[in-house]
Amino acid sequence: MTSTTARVLAARIPFFYGWVILACAMCASFARQAAAVATLSIFIVPMTTEFDWSRSEISGAVSLGGLLAALISPAVGTLIDRSGARAVLTISILLIALTVGSLAMTETLVWFYVAFTFGRMLFASPFDLGTSGAVANWFVRRRALAMSWLIVATGLSLAVMPLLAQLTIDAHGWRAGWVAIALAVLVVGALPNSVLMVRRPEDVGLRTDGDAAPLATSAGGLSGSTRADEGLFTRAMALRTPAFWLLMLYTALIFPVQAGISLHQAPHLIQRGIDPTTAALIVGAFAAAAAASSLVFGWLGGRWPVRFGLSLAAGVTAIAAMFMLGVTSVTGGFCAALLFGSGIGGVLTLVPVAFAEYFGRLSYGTVRGIALPVQVVGQAAGPILAGVLYDLGGSYANSLSTFAVLAAGATVLALFARPPR
Repeated sequence: MTSTTARVLAARIPFFYGWVILACAMCASFARQAAAVATLSIFIVPMTTEFDWSRSEISGAVSLGGLLAALISPAVGTLIDRSGARAVLTISILLIALTVGSLAMTETLVWFYVAFTFGRMLFASPFDLGTSGAVANWFVRRRALAMSWLIVATGLSLAVMPLLAQLTIDAHGWRAGWVAIALAVLVVGALPNSVLMVRRPEDVGLRTDGDAAPLATSAGGLSGSTRADEGLFTRAMALRTPAFWLLMLYTALIFPVQAGISLHQAPHLIQRGIDPTTAALIVGAFAAAAAASSLVFGWLGGRWPVRFGLSLAAGVTAIAAMFMLGVTSVTGGFCAALLFGSGIGGVLTLVPVAFAEYFGRLSYGTVRGIALPVQVVGQAAGPILAGVLYDLGGSYANSLSTFAVLAAGATVLALFARPPR
């Protein structure tokens, strides 16, 4: 959509156009979960059974995709600051549909690695930066609430995608399961972002949060009278603050836990005697809990210092990892999933909020793009760590204990991440 067309539409609709942007980002967040580890977890048992792959081998594709995402993140962040999220998200949605659909043709481990690694790279960098960057550019006062709705879309997708995959696998096999996931991506994600996404409110004569009195756009793309509470840091300024490095270390500790448990939770539940379809429902309960808790943490994010919310989310995640060690029944599985989802929903909501709140939206993509490689490396390390420890010990006990310690460390660290001056 051109700026002129968007300006006309923004003027005619009876509400703030930022909510349209949020809806587009939510559609992209839904599509993104095609390459989520929770979705892949449904395919682990049928694919490893057919091809006799180890858990470490299949987890390696997740890790390799994360490493590639770490390499491209700085460039993607800068591109989003300059051009907006529209092209990045539209192309990413089309490519991720192509990659997960091609997994239906898997016959070798090499093919699986090529397809899923590329999809995981898209998941970990362009989607993350594109969706959070779009929301950060349109909202300031309501940013935490808006970000929480992104996680609602994520949770909805993580409830739908694994169950869609499992039901299709039960009826037609795992190859058809990947095709069903690819079709869901195209139906939900492609059209809204290609047609309706706009870079910043200033591009269509609006202000963040729908505030009154439209401002003229400056050469840099932001209003000359930008609000004082936006905290506009350049990349160089952000790198000189302790807050930047503390937030980055927080992500290094918590995201191996998020990705490691998410990928292996279904196999862990199946090993504990829970049937595959029920395990998929439990994964769906985790996703629903993440969606619900994101709204709670989004509400808290507008009332508490964001570091307190980050600490609480990590603490709940640590408790969930310990609880998972003792799961022996369906009830226990659901309780563990609800705890884990509650903690991860807070983490996913508040990490982008913290970067936007602390450093502003002028260089949000660039600043977050510098920090994101640490997050995606953590997400790459978690699944492979869990897979290796499983192959060595025959259970997930050691990996869950390790993840509980990491999350506990993040709980303490977050409290020291004070806003920069």
